[in-house]
Amino acid sequence: TVVLDHVDVSYGRSAALRDVSAVFPAGAVGLLGPNGAGKSTMLKSLLGFIEPSRGRLEVLGMNVADRALQIRARLGYMPESDGHMPGMNAVTFVAYCGQLAGLPKTDAVQRAHEVLHYVGLGEARYRNVETYSTGMKQRIKLAQALVHGPEVLLLDEPLNGLDPAQRRDVIALVGELGASSHTVLVSSHQLGEVERMAPNVLVMVNGRLVAEGTTGGIRALLAERPRTLRVEVDAPPEVARVLIGEGLAQSVRLEDGALVAETADVRGLSLRLPVIARDAGTTLRAVEPVGEDLESVYAYLTARARGAGR
Repeated sequence: TVVLDHVDVSYGRSAALRDVSAVFPAGAVGLLGPNGAGKSTMLKSLLGFIEPSRGRLEVLGMNVADRALQIRARLGYMPESDGHMPGMNAVTFVAYCGQLAGLPKTDAVQRAHEVLHYVGLGEARYRNVETYSTGMKQRIKLAQALVHGPEVLLLDEPLNGLDPAQRRDVIALVGELGASSHTVLVSSHQLGEVERMAPNVLVMVNGRLVAEGTTGGIRALLAERPRTLRVEVDAPPEVARVLIGEGLAQSVRLEDGALVAETADVRGLSLRLPVIARDAGTTLRAVEPVGEDLESVYAYLTARARGAGR
């Protein structure tokens, strides 16, 4: 297992992790959040590359502060950024990574061939890495993370730069690893990606853990959040009074000549609006959802976490 216990990490005056506590059991777990949420910082802290200012990190029953080298020998890390060595072919590079993790040279070379075939680079294994496409470089990063047979995998944005077919292949590989005895932490900013790789997810925003549970549970939670509709009518005040009076909207405001309504029942409100407009003797010109991007989702989860903490 992987454990974080009230962990704080700061870069100068900037807090990257704020009082984060989490337990990652065997299997695949998604680490979801926007850029700058603290996902990469968490992974680097578990590797012992970054020292927390407070709290305890534990991997495979070992304290990261005391046994970082031993932990890294049993852990595979796929970084978000490239770290390839020019002039090396794929077999040499992956075997070298295996030796750095403690494998004898002969075993490292044998394992390099095996994992390169596993990630779909068998036919290109003698090409120099700098000649690889972006998708191939992503695969070789996964290969070097697997070469020494780690018990825990940390994958930082593993689908970056992949085309749709490559994404399907990597998602399948991660699913296989998570279904085995591995503990796999998959960092991403897309819920759709995470739920195809991991049955459980933690959501990070601004260094804080704001939600956790199954991917289905997180989707259900998001479905409960109030949605925003922009309603264009000729007589906004009359329609606004009805929306509030009938409990169809939690709040209504006038913005640039249109009503902006917060509602938990988008379908019900949309069906009622033509009737409300007709009864008010006004014309309904347009109804459209707003604020449905990822940032609004993260904002909702952040607000919800703050409310639960009161």
